[in-house]
Amino acid sequence: MSSYAGFDIVPRLTKGLVDKHNWEKLLRTIRERYQNDDQVEVKPNYIAFKSDPDLLLPLECHKFLRFGATIPNEDTGGLRDYIDTVSRVASCCFGSRVRDWDEGEGVPGYYALDDVKRSIRSYEQFDEPEVPTTLAQFVLGTDPIRELNLPLYEVKPVPGKGQGLVARFNIAKGQLIISEKPFFTTSNATSAAIIEKQISIELRKLPKDAQRQFLSLHNNFPGKKPFSGIVRTNALPCGPDSPIGGIYPTISRINHSCLPNAHNSWNSASGYENIYAVRFIAAGEEITIPYDHGGPSDERRRHLKSAFGFDCDCKICSRQPAELKQSDERRRQIQHLDAEIGNALRLMYSPGDCLKDCQALLQILGEEFEGSPGAHLARLYYDAFQICIVHGDQARARVFAERSYRARLACEGENNPETKRIQKLMEDPKMHASFGLSMKWKSLKNQVPRGLSSDEFEKWLWRQGK
Repeated sequence: MSSYAGFDIVPRLTKGLVDKHNWEKLLRTIRERYQNDDQVEVKPNYIAFKSDPDLLLPLECHKFLRFGATIPNEDTGGLRDYIDTVSRVASCCFGSRVRDWDEGEGVPGYYALDDVKRSIRSYEQFDEPEVPTTLAQFVLGTDPIRELNLPLYEVKPVPGKGQGLVARFNIAKGQLIISEKPFFTTSNATSAAIIEKQISIELRKLPKDAQRQFLSLHNNFPGKKPFSGIVRTNALPCGPDSPIGGIYPTISRINHSCLPNAHNSWNSASGYENIYAVRFIAAGEEITIPYDHGGPSDERRRHLKSAFGFDCDCKICSRQPAELKQSDERRRQIQHLDAEIGNALRLMYSPGDCLKDCQALLQILGEEFEGSPGAHLARLYYDAFQICIVHGDQARARVFAERSYRARLACEGENNPETKRIQKLMEDPKMHASFGLSMKWKSLKNQVPRGLSSDEFEKWLWRQGK
Protein backbone atom coordinates (compact mmCIF):
# COMPACT_ATOMS: atom_id res chain seq x y z
CA MET A 1 0.00 0.00 0.00
CA SER A 2 1.39 3.43 -0.93
CA SER A 3 2.15 6.05 1.71
CA TYR A 4 2.32 9.85 1.49
CA ALA A 5 5.42 10.88 3.49
CA GLY A 6 7.94 13.68 3.82
CA PHE A 7 8.83 16.63 6.05
CA ASP A 8 7.64 20.19 6.64
CA ILE A 9 9.59 23.11 8.16
CA VAL A 10 7.65 24.82 10.98
CA PRO A 11 7.48 27.75 11.37
CA ARG A 12 8.04 28.40 7.70
CA LEU A 13 11.28 29.96 6.56
CA THR A 14 11.60 33.74 6.15
CA LYS A 15 13.46 36.07 3.82
CA GLY A 16 15.89 36.85 6.65
CA LEU A 17 19.65 36.47 6.29
CA VAL A 18 19.89 33.58 8.79
CA ASP A 19 17.30 31.40 7.05
CA LYS A 20 18.75 32.24 3.63
CA HIS A 21 22.25 31.27 4.77
CA ASN A 22 21.07 27.94 6.20
CA TRP A 23 18.98 27.19 3.12
CA GLU A 24 21.92 27.86 0.82
CA LYS A 25 23.94 25.46 2.97
CA LEU A 26 21.21 22.81 2.51
CA LEU A 27 21.09 23.35 -1.27
CA ARG A 28 24.87 23.18 -1.54
CA THR A 29 24.95 19.89 0.37
CA ILE A 30 22.17 18.40 -1.81
CA ARG A 31 23.91 19.48 -5.02
CA GLU A 32 27.15 17.85 -3.90
CA ARG A 33 25.39 14.71 -2.66
CA TYR A 34 23.55 14.14 -5.96
CA GLN A 35 25.91 15.69 -8.49
CA ASN A 36 26.29 12.34 -10.29
CA ASP A 37 22.63 11.31 -9.99
CA ASP A 38 20.85 11.82 -13.32
CA GLN A 39 17.50 11.69 -11.46
CA VAL A 40 18.33 14.97 -9.67
CA GLU A 41 18.49 18.10 -11.82
CA VAL A 42 19.24 21.72 -10.95
CA LYS A 43 16.65 23.86 -12.73
CA PRO A 44 16.68 27.70 -13.00
CA ASN A 45 14.50 28.16 -9.89
CA TYR A 46 14.66 24.84 -8.01
CA ILE A 47 16.26 21.42 -7.64
CA ALA A 48 14.04 18.72 -9.15
CA PHE A 49 13.93 15.05 -8.12
CA LYS A 50 12.56 13.37 -11.24
CA SER A 51 11.01 10.46 -9.35
CA ASP A 52 8.05 12.70 -8.43
CA PRO A 53 6.92 15.96 -10.11
CA ASP A 54 6.32 17.72 -6.77
CA LEU A 55 9.59 16.63 -5.14
CA LEU A 56 11.30 20.01 -5.48
CA LEU A 57 13.56 22.28 -3.44
CA PRO A 58 13.13 25.98 -4.34
CA LEU A 59 16.11 28.31 -4.50
CA GLU A 60 14.06 30.88 -2.53
CA CYS A 61 13.70 29.44 0.96
CA HIS A 62 10.68 31.48 2.06
CA LYS A 63 8.52 29.65 -0.51
CA PHE A 64 9.25 26.21 0.93
CA LEU A 65 6.63 24.37 2.98
CA ARG A 66 7.05 20.68 2.25
CA PHE A 67 9.28 18.04 0.69
CA GLY A 68 7.16 14.94 0.25
CA ALA A 69 5.74 12.36 -2.13
CA THR A 70 3.47 9.35 -2.37
CA ILE A 71 5.77 6.33 -1.94
CA PRO A 72 4.54 3.11 -3.60
CA ASN A 73 5.09 -0.36 -2.13
CA GLU A 74 7.71 -1.06 -4.75
CA ASP A 75 9.80 2.09 -4.44
CA THR A 76 11.81 1.68 -7.63
CA GLY A 77 12.45 5.45 -7.87
CA GLY A 78 14.14 5.62 -4.48
CA LEU A 79 11.66 8.19 -3.17
CA ARG A 80 12.07 7.10 0.47
CA ASP A 81 15.84 7.43 0.27
CA TYR A 82 15.64 10.90 -1.28
CA ILE A 83 13.17 12.09 1.36
CA ASP A 84 15.15 10.61 4.28
CA THR A 85 18.42 12.08 3.02
CA VAL A 86 17.06 15.58 2.42
CA SER A 87 15.27 15.44 5.79
CA ARG A 88 18.56 14.63 7.59
CA VAL A 89 20.34 17.50 5.85
CA ALA A 90 17.46 19.86 6.68
CA SER A 91 17.58 18.78 10.34
CA CYS A 92 21.28 19.66 10.45
CA CYS A 93 20.46 23.13 9.09
CA PHE A 94 17.17 23.90 10.86
CA GLY A 95 17.00 21.55 13.85
CA SER A 96 13.63 20.98 15.47
CA ARG A 97 11.83 23.09 12.84
CA VAL A 98 11.97 20.03 10.58
CA ARG A 99 8.88 17.86 11.15
CA ASP A 100 8.86 14.39 9.59
CA TRP A 101 5.45 12.90 8.85
CA ASP A 102 4.01 9.79 7.26
CA GLU A 103 0.28 9.53 6.63
CA GLY A 104 0.64 5.75 6.24
CA GLU A 105 1.64 5.63 9.91
CA GLY A 106 -1.09 8.04 10.98
CA VAL A 107 1.18 11.11 11.27
CA PRO A 108 -0.19 13.94 9.06
CA GLY A 109 1.80 16.84 7.64
CA TYR A 110 1.59 20.26 9.27
CA TYR A 111 0.50 22.31 6.26
CA ALA A 112 -2.73 21.98 4.29
CA LEU A 113 -2.27 20.32 0.90
CA ASP A 114 -3.74 23.31 -0.99
CA ASP A 115 -1.18 25.61 0.65
CA VAL A 116 1.60 23.18 -0.27
CA LYS A 117 0.51 23.02 -3.90
CA ARG A 118 0.29 26.81 -4.05
CA SER A 119 3.80 27.16 -2.64
CA ILE A 120 5.17 24.66 -5.19
CA ARG A 121 3.60 26.59 -8.07
CA SER A 122 5.31 29.75 -6.85
CA TYR A 123 8.74 28.15 -7.38
CA GLU A 124 8.54 28.82 -11.12
CA GLN A 125 9.28 32.54 -10.80
CA PHE A 126 11.51 34.54 -8.51
CA ASP A 127 9.86 37.16 -6.32
CA GLU A 128 10.82 40.78 -6.80
CA PRO A 129 13.43 41.99 -4.27
CA GLU A 130 12.03 43.28 -0.99
CA VAL A 131 13.67 46.06 1.02
CA PRO A 132 13.96 45.14 4.74
CA THR A 133 12.59 47.86 6.99
CA THR A 134 14.72 47.04 10.05
CA LEU A 135 18.00 45.31 10.84
CA ALA A 136 16.06 42.56 12.63
CA GLN A 137 14.01 41.91 9.51
CA PHE A 138 17.17 41.77 7.39
CA VAL A 139 18.87 39.26 9.68
CA LEU A 140 15.97 37.24 11.12
CA GLY A 141 13.16 37.92 8.70
CA THR A 142 10.97 39.34 11.46
CA ASP A 143 9.76 42.91 11.95
CA PRO A 144 9.50 43.82 15.67
CA ILE A 145 7.56 46.99 14.89
CA ARG A 146 4.86 44.96 13.16
CA GLU A 147 4.84 42.33 15.90
CA LEU A 148 4.47 44.98 18.63
CA ASN A 149 1.60 46.53 16.65
CA LEU A 150 3.03 50.04 16.99
CA PRO A 151 1.39 52.80 14.90
CA LEU A 152 3.39 53.20 11.70
CA TYR A 153 2.37 56.82 11.17
CA GLU A 154 1.73 60.11 12.91
CA VAL A 155 -0.62 62.95 11.96
CA LYS A 156 1.38 66.14 11.58
CA PRO A 157 1.50 69.33 9.49
CA VAL A 158 2.86 68.88 5.96
CA PRO A 159 4.19 72.05 4.28
CA GLY A 160 1.65 73.40 1.81
CA LYS A 161 -0.88 70.65 2.55
CA GLY A 162 -2.19 71.17 6.06
CA GLN A 163 -2.38 67.97 8.10
CA GLY A 164 -1.11 64.69 6.68
CA LEU A 165 0.16 61.23 7.66
CA VAL A 166 3.92 60.75 7.95
CA ALA A 167 5.71 57.43 8.44
CA ARG A 168 7.21 56.98 11.91
CA PHE A 169 9.24 53.95 10.80
CA ASN A 170 10.33 52.36 7.55
CA ILE A 171 7.31 50.65 6.00
CA ALA A 172 7.70 47.64 3.71
CA LYS A 173 5.86 47.29 0.42
CA GLY A 174 2.67 45.31 1.01
CA GLN A 175 2.41 46.26 4.69
CA LEU A 176 -0.92 47.32 6.20
CA ILE A 177 -0.48 50.89 7.45
CA ILE A 178 -3.89 51.59 8.94
CA SER A 179 -7.33 49.96 9.08
CA GLU A 180 -10.16 52.26 10.14
CA LYS A 181 -13.94 52.27 10.41
CA PRO A 182 -15.71 55.38 9.06
CA PHE A 183 -17.53 57.89 11.21
CA PHE A 184 -20.45 57.08 8.92
CA THR A 185 -21.18 56.51 5.24
CA THR A 186 -23.32 58.57 2.90
CA SER A 187 -24.51 58.48 -0.71
CA ASN A 188 -23.34 61.08 -3.20
CA ALA A 189 -26.48 60.50 -5.26
CA THR A 190 -28.58 62.78 -3.05
CA SER A 191 -28.64 66.58 -2.96
CA ALA A 192 -26.42 68.66 -0.68
CA ALA A 193 -29.46 69.72 1.37
CA ILE A 194 -30.47 66.11 2.03
CA ILE A 195 -26.87 65.14 2.81
CA GLU A 196 -26.63 68.05 5.25
CA LYS A 197 -29.72 66.84 7.10
CA GLN A 198 -28.56 63.20 7.12
CA ILE A 199 -25.12 64.13 8.44
CA SER A 200 -26.66 66.25 11.21
CA ILE A 201 -28.49 63.13 12.37
CA GLU A 202 -25.36 60.95 12.12
CA LEU A 203 -23.22 63.51 13.97
CA ARG A 204 -25.56 63.53 16.96
CA LYS A 205 -24.93 59.79 17.32
CA LEU A 206 -21.15 60.27 17.59
CA PRO A 207 -19.22 60.95 20.81
CA LYS A 208 -18.07 64.55 21.29
CA ASP A 209 -14.44 63.70 20.43
CA ALA A 210 -15.53 62.13 17.15
CA GLN A 211 -17.69 65.15 16.34
CA ARG A 212 -14.69 67.43 16.87
CA GLN A 213 -12.54 65.19 14.67
CA PHE A 214 -15.10 65.36 11.88
CA LEU A 215 -15.44 69.15 12.10
CA SER A 216 -11.66 69.59 12.03
CA LEU A 217 -11.40 67.99 8.56
CA HIS A 218 -10.71 70.29 5.61
CA ASN A 219 -13.70 71.79 3.78
CA ASN A 220 -13.13 72.86 0.20
CA PHE A 221 -16.75 74.07 -0.11
CA PRO A 222 -17.36 76.50 2.77
CA GLY A 223 -20.79 78.10 2.99
CA LYS A 224 -24.23 77.38 4.31
CA LYS A 225 -23.82 73.61 4.17
CA PRO A 226 -20.58 72.92 6.08
CA PHE A 227 -21.28 69.24 6.81
CA SER A 228 -21.85 68.27 3.17
CA GLY A 229 -18.78 70.35 2.21
CA ILE A 230 -16.60 68.29 4.56
CA VAL A 231 -18.06 65.09 3.13
CA ARG A 232 -17.51 66.15 -0.49
CA THR A 233 -13.91 67.05 0.32
CA ASN A 234 -12.97 63.99 2.37
CA ALA A 235 -15.18 61.01 1.49
CA LEU A 236 -13.56 57.92 -0.01
CA PRO A 237 -15.72 55.58 -2.11
CA CYS A 238 -16.65 52.31 -0.39
CA GLY A 239 -15.35 50.23 -3.26
CA PRO A 240 -14.49 51.06 -6.90
CA ASP A 241 -17.08 53.42 -8.46
CA SER A 242 -19.34 53.06 -5.42
CA PRO A 243 -21.87 55.90 -4.88
CA ILE A 244 -21.42 55.35 -1.13
CA GLY A 245 -18.58 57.21 0.57
CA GLY A 246 -16.99 56.94 4.00
CA ILE A 247 -15.42 59.69 6.13
CA TYR A 248 -12.63 58.68 8.50
CA PRO A 249 -10.94 60.18 11.56
CA THR A 250 -7.40 59.53 10.30
CA ILE A 251 -7.52 58.12 6.77
CA SER A 252 -9.35 61.24 5.55
CA ARG A 253 -6.18 63.19 6.36
CA ILE A 254 -4.03 61.27 3.88
CA ASN A 255 -2.98 63.61 1.08
CA HIS A 256 -2.79 63.03 -2.66
CA SER A 257 0.04 62.17 -5.02
CA CYS A 258 -0.06 61.19 -8.69
CA LEU A 259 2.78 58.81 -7.77
CA PRO A 260 1.34 57.44 -4.51
CA ASN A 261 3.18 55.17 -2.09
CA ALA A 262 -0.03 53.69 -0.64
CA HIS A 263 -3.36 52.28 -1.82
CA ASN A 264 -6.77 52.63 -0.18
CA SER A 265 -9.29 49.81 -0.39
CA TRP A 266 -12.70 49.17 1.14
CA ASN A 267 -13.32 45.80 2.77
CA SER A 268 -17.05 45.19 2.38
CA ALA A 269 -16.95 42.19 4.71
CA SER A 270 -15.40 44.02 7.69
CA GLY A 271 -16.71 47.52 6.98
CA TYR A 272 -13.19 48.97 7.27
CA GLU A 273 -11.07 51.07 4.92
CA ASN A 274 -7.51 49.74 4.66
CA ILE A 275 -4.34 51.51 3.58
CA TYR A 276 -1.47 49.35 2.27
CA ALA A 277 2.00 50.46 1.20
CA VAL A 278 2.52 49.86 -2.54
CA ARG A 279 6.22 50.74 -2.37
CA PHE A 280 8.88 51.06 0.31
CA ILE A 281 8.15 54.13 2.49
CA ALA A 282 11.08 55.57 4.44
CA ALA A 283 10.66 56.91 7.98
CA GLY A 284 9.76 60.61 7.76
CA GLU A 285 8.17 60.27 4.31
CA GLU A 286 4.59 61.40 3.80
CA ILE A 287 2.05 58.64 3.15
CA THR A 288 -0.01 59.41 0.02
CA ILE A 289 -2.86 57.93 -2.03
CA PRO A 290 -4.28 59.00 -5.43
CA TYR A 291 -7.36 61.24 -5.64
CA ASP A 292 -7.24 61.51 -9.43
CA HIS A 293 -8.87 59.43 -12.15
CA GLY A 294 -5.75 59.05 -14.30
CA GLY A 295 -4.99 60.70 -17.61
CA PRO A 296 -2.39 63.36 -18.46
CA SER A 297 -1.31 66.00 -15.94
CA ASP A 298 -3.56 68.82 -17.22
CA GLU A 299 -6.66 66.63 -16.81
CA ARG A 300 -5.59 65.43 -13.38
CA ARG A 301 -4.79 68.91 -12.13
CA ARG A 302 -8.11 70.36 -13.35
CA HIS A 303 -9.99 67.61 -11.52
CA LEU A 304 -7.97 68.04 -8.33
CA LYS A 305 -8.41 71.81 -8.36
CA SER A 306 -12.15 71.57 -8.93
CA ALA A 307 -12.88 68.74 -6.50
CA PHE A 308 -10.35 69.42 -3.74
CA GLY A 309 -9.16 73.00 -4.22
CA PHE A 310 -5.41 72.49 -4.59
CA ASP A 311 -2.80 72.73 -7.32
CA CYS A 312 -0.95 69.44 -7.48
CA ASP A 313 2.83 69.78 -7.19
CA CYS A 314 3.61 66.09 -6.60
CA LYS A 315 6.74 64.38 -7.90
CA ILE A 316 5.09 63.76 -11.28
CA CYS A 317 3.41 67.14 -11.79
CA SER A 318 6.50 69.12 -10.76
CA ARG A 319 8.78 67.47 -13.34
CA GLN A 320 10.61 69.47 -15.98
CA PRO A 321 8.50 70.06 -19.14
CA ALA A 322 10.27 67.41 -21.25
CA GLU A 323 9.91 64.74 -18.53
CA LEU A 324 6.29 65.73 -17.83
CA LYS A 325 5.51 65.41 -21.54
CA GLN A 326 6.87 61.85 -21.50
CA SER A 327 4.80 61.06 -18.42
CA ASP A 328 1.67 62.48 -20.05
CA GLU A 329 2.24 60.33 -23.13
CA ARG A 330 2.55 57.22 -20.95
CA ARG A 331 -0.67 58.13 -19.13
CA ARG A 332 -2.47 58.51 -22.47
CA GLN A 333 -1.11 55.15 -23.58
CA ILE A 334 -2.32 53.61 -20.32
CA GLN A 335 -5.84 54.93 -20.95
CA HIS A 336 -5.80 53.80 -24.60
CA LEU A 337 -4.52 50.29 -23.86
CA ASP A 338 -6.93 49.87 -20.96
CA ALA A 339 -9.84 50.73 -23.26
CA GLU A 340 -8.60 48.33 -25.97
CA ILE A 341 -8.17 45.48 -23.47
CA GLY A 342 -11.67 46.07 -22.13
CA ASN A 343 -13.29 45.87 -25.58
CA ALA A 344 -15.45 42.73 -25.33
CA LEU A 345 -15.66 42.12 -29.10
CA ARG A 346 -11.90 42.48 -29.47
CA LEU A 347 -11.33 40.12 -26.54
CA MET A 348 -13.52 37.51 -28.24
CA TYR A 349 -12.23 37.78 -31.80
CA SER A 350 -8.65 39.10 -31.35
CA PRO A 351 -7.49 37.65 -28.03
CA GLY A 352 -3.85 37.52 -29.12
CA ASP A 353 -3.85 41.29 -29.74
CA CYS A 354 -5.52 41.89 -26.36
CA LEU A 355 -2.87 39.82 -24.62
CA LYS A 356 -0.11 41.77 -26.42
CA ASP A 357 -1.74 44.97 -25.18
CA CYS A 358 -1.67 43.61 -21.63
CA GLN A 359 2.05 42.94 -21.92
CA ALA A 360 2.66 46.41 -23.37
CA LEU A 361 0.59 47.97 -20.59
CA LEU A 362 2.61 46.05 -18.00
CA GLN A 363 5.81 47.69 -19.24
CA ILE A 364 4.32 51.18 -19.41
CA LEU A 365 2.84 50.91 -15.91
CA GLY A 366 6.23 49.85 -14.58
CA GLU A 367 7.88 52.87 -16.19
CA GLU A 368 5.26 55.40 -15.14
CA PHE A 369 4.89 54.19 -11.55
CA GLU A 370 8.59 53.48 -11.09
CA GLY A 371 8.21 49.73 -10.72
CA SER A 372 5.30 49.83 -8.24
CA PRO A 373 1.96 50.02 -10.13
CA GLY A 374 0.04 48.75 -7.08
CA ALA A 375 -3.62 48.02 -7.78
CA HIS A 376 -3.09 48.65 -11.51
CA LEU A 377 -1.05 45.45 -11.57
CA ALA A 378 -3.81 43.38 -9.96
CA ARG A 379 -6.31 44.65 -12.52
CA LEU A 380 -3.98 44.08 -15.49
CA TYR A 381 -3.26 40.47 -14.56
CA TYR A 382 -6.97 39.86 -13.98
CA ASP A 383 -7.66 41.22 -17.48
CA ALA A 384 -5.05 38.80 -18.87
CA PHE A 385 -6.70 36.00 -16.87
CA GLN A 386 -10.08 36.79 -18.45
CA ILE A 387 -8.63 36.83 -21.98
CA CYS A 388 -7.20 33.35 -21.45
CA ILE A 389 -10.13 31.78 -19.62
CA VAL A 390 -12.66 32.97 -22.22
CA HIS A 391 -10.72 30.91 -24.76
CA GLY A 392 -10.36 27.84 -22.54
CA ASP A 393 -6.67 28.31 -21.65
CA GLN A 394 -6.71 27.21 -18.02
CA ALA A 395 -2.93 26.89 -17.74
CA ARG A 396 -2.14 30.52 -18.54
CA ALA A 397 -5.29 31.70 -16.76
CA ARG A 398 -4.06 29.98 -13.62
CA VAL A 399 -0.71 31.79 -13.76
CA PHE A 400 -2.32 35.18 -14.42
CA ALA A 401 -4.82 34.60 -11.59
CA GLU A 402 -1.95 33.80 -9.24
CA ARG A 403 -0.13 36.97 -10.26
CA SER A 404 -3.30 39.01 -9.81
CA TYR A 405 -3.79 37.37 -6.41
CA ARG A 406 -0.28 38.24 -5.27
CA ALA A 407 -0.65 41.83 -6.49
CA ARG A 408 -4.01 42.21 -4.75
CA LEU A 409 -2.66 40.58 -1.60
CA ALA A 410 0.05 43.25 -1.46
CA CYS A 411 -2.32 46.21 -1.84
CA GLU A 412 -5.59 44.99 -0.28
CA GLY A 413 -4.73 42.11 2.06
CA GLU A 414 -5.74 38.48 2.32
CA ASN A 415 -9.11 39.14 3.97
CA ASN A 416 -10.45 41.38 1.24
CA PRO A 417 -13.41 39.66 -0.51
CA GLU A 418 -11.95 40.37 -3.96
CA THR A 419 -8.60 38.87 -2.95
CA LYS A 420 -10.41 35.73 -1.80
CA ARG A 421 -12.38 35.57 -5.05
CA ILE A 422 -9.19 35.74 -7.13
CA GLN A 423 -7.62 33.07 -4.92
CA LYS A 424 -10.49 30.69 -5.75
CA LEU A 425 -10.04 31.37 -9.46
CA MET A 426 -6.35 30.67 -9.06
CA GLU A 427 -7.17 27.24 -7.65
CA ASP A 428 -9.87 26.47 -10.24
CA PRO A 429 -9.86 28.87 -13.24
CA LYS A 430 -12.87 27.26 -14.90
CA MET A 431 -15.08 28.57 -12.06
CA HIS A 432 -15.16 31.88 -13.93
CA ALA A 433 -18.51 32.50 -15.63
CA SER A 434 -16.85 33.19 -19.00
CA PHE A 435 -14.86 29.94 -19.12
CA GLY A 436 -14.95 28.23 -22.48
CA LEU A 437 -17.00 30.73 -24.49
CA SER A 438 -14.36 29.75 -27.02
CA MET A 439 -11.96 26.82 -26.83
CA LYS A 440 -9.45 28.38 -29.22
CA TRP A 441 -6.58 28.13 -26.69
CA LYS A 442 -7.77 25.02 -24.83
CA SER A 443 -5.44 23.77 -22.08
CA LEU A 444 -5.73 22.15 -18.65
CA LYS A 445 -4.71 23.96 -15.48
CA ASN A 446 -1.92 21.46 -14.75
CA GLN A 447 -0.27 22.06 -18.14
CA VAL A 448 1.85 24.97 -16.90
CA PRO A 449 5.39 24.08 -18.09
CA ARG A 450 8.08 23.46 -15.48
CA GLY A 451 11.78 24.04 -15.41
CA LEU A 452 11.86 26.92 -17.92
CA SER A 453 14.15 29.88 -17.43
CA SER A 454 12.41 33.15 -16.51
CA ASP A 455 12.65 34.44 -20.09
CA GLU A 456 11.37 31.18 -21.55
CA PHE A 457 8.46 31.12 -19.08
CA GLU A 458 7.45 34.70 -19.94
CA LYS A 459 7.52 33.90 -23.67
CA TRP A 460 5.24 30.92 -23.06
CA LEU A 461 2.93 32.91 -20.79
CA TRP A 462 2.42 35.79 -23.21
CA ARG A 463 2.15 33.46 -26.20
CA GLN A 464 5.12 35.02 -27.96
CA GLY A 465 5.96 33.31 -31.23
CA LYS A 466 2.49 31.77 -31.53
